[in-house]
Amino acid sequence: MIAAAHDRFGRVDVLVNNAGGSPEVPSASASPRFSSSIVALNLLAPLYCAQAANAVMQEQAEGGSIVNIGSVSGIRPSPGTAAYGAAKAGLVNLTQSLAIEWAPRVRVNCLSAGMVATEAADDHYGGPEGMAEVAATIPLGRFGTPGDVAGLCLFLCSPLAAYVTGANLVAHGGGERPAFLHAVERSLGDNPSSKPV
Repeated sequence: MIAAAHDRFGRVDVLVNNAGGSPEVPSASASPRFSSSIVALNLLAPLYCAQAANAVMQEQAEGGSIVNIGSVSGIRPSPGTAAYGAAKAGLVNLTQSLAIEWAPRVRVNCLSAGMVATEAADDHYGGPEGMAEVAATIPLGRFGTPGDVAGLCLFLCSPLAAYVTGANLVAHGGGERPAFLHAVERSLGDNPSSKPV
């Protein structure tokens, strides 16, 4: 892939490692073959692609920029997709290590995305009603969009981020509302005078 891009354009300036994912499988029953394939897709494939891109970028006077697409599953528990979460956690560390090894010519950053509205998300969360319920748990009140993620990739690859390498940019709409807030609101009901200030 990298060789084909270099042959066509004469250079490689940017690599975005965006392939990844995992079906939901309980860890107790996940086979070794399944877990290995999830780690290979979400951690090893970005490493191999980055190695190939780096070999070209190091020979360019302007160097290059590599962005690894991570996930909030790599920075918080990931029940049902434990191998995926572990691989994405590894991707953050890989990013930091490569950023040091390949500096100053090649910048390497990670973008840990939260929940993004895609067809797969729509299926996973049970359609529009389920999506709305999940969106209500996000402080910004909505899922991210593919455009949100693309915009941040453009930033990380642009001169605006010329001094950014080894970073993990977390884009999750404020994260997930802590469960204790829901419990407190439910226990206090609609009596505003009983709510803590």
